[in-house]
Amino acid sequence: MLTIPLFISSAEIAFIVFILVMVFGADKIPEIARGLGKGMRTLKDATNDIKTEITNSAEKHLEGAGGEDLKKEVDKVKNDIEEITGSISRKR
Repeated sequence: MLTIPLFISSAEIAFIVFILVMVFGADKIPEIARGLGKGMRTLKDATNDIKTEITNSAEKHLEGAGGEDLKKEVDKVKNDIEEITGSISRKR
């Protein structure tokens, strides 16, 4: 049977929250959460910028070269990038 290693019970979550409140104080926790959220957003934006830049660069190169084999390779790389970053992207 396959188990999920990150499964945490509610008692463990409560204990972690208790420790966080004791270490950082109740007023610092929202500030820390905002910082983590901004960091995750920055990472997602950077990933999307890289994908866009690669796509635009490849399309410009393909227009000049006109190679079908090159277009297939670019599509393959785009699909690989989508698979890797799919867990980062949010479905809207």
